[in-house]
Amino acid sequence: MKRCERGGTLATMNSLSIPAWMTLALVAFAPLAGCSGAGEVGEACDKSNSRDECVDGAVCTNEADDTNRCRVLCTKQADCKAETSCNGISGGSNKSCQPDKP
Repeated sequence: MKRCERGGTLATMNSLSIPAWMTLALVAFAPLAGCSGAGEVGEACDKSNSRDECVDGAVCTNEADDTNRCRVLCTKQADCKAETSCNGISGGSNKSCQPDKP
């Protein structure tokens, strides 16, 4: 059996290959498990009117309190749930379902 030196100790190639394959598998399949890093609806985002930071079907929307949150994209009021309104987002042509003001 081949031997290799690793960090000053001897280890067999077989003992090194299992962790290597496990790491490779985790890296390869992480995107398929939903680890996209995209913000869910209601989560904070950085760039208003960007669709890159939020999950599919959502857009980063500027809020009244100077924060940005991912909100559901819409084209008409019927696309939105109760207590939200389909309004434009400053800086672009997208619209999102924004919480109604009290």
